[in-house]
Amino acid sequence: MAKRAAPAVRLPEAEVTAELRTLRARIPQLTGTLVASADGLLIAQDLPGSVEPSGMAAVTATGLSLAHRIAQTAHGGAFHEVVIRGVDGYVVIYAAGPTASLTVLAGPAVNVGRLHLESRPTARAIAAHLAGPRTTNHRT
Repeated sequence: MAKRAAPAVRLPEAEVTAELRTLRARIPQLTGTLVASADGLLIAQDLPGSVEPSGMAAVTATGLSLAHRIAQTAHGGAFHEVVIRGVDGYVVIYAAGPTASLTVLAGPAVNVGRLHLESRPTARAIAAHLAGPRTTNHRT
């Protein structure tokens, strides 16, 4: 009997990128978005040319790791998001499941409440894309 080749693993980069573009369309003050793995690898990005994607992914992973540690130390719970407010705008990192993060860059005039309202479901959708299709074990 001939062995069947294992099916190719389909990366959800196109779906994740579509989520990023949809988020940017819903919030005009966004200047960029990025999805990175917990170990700092770039998964997808929609960043301006002034931001180097791989470097930003690595820095995001470092911030995510630190935020997880702070949340656990302070409250013993899981990390959800961290907001960084700078002179020229915001950087918000959202957990996108247990193995990735969504980073959102926004100008200083962004409505932070709306930013959260739109970004949190996007982070959940990205987590679902990265988790892949759910399979069930049926007996016939």
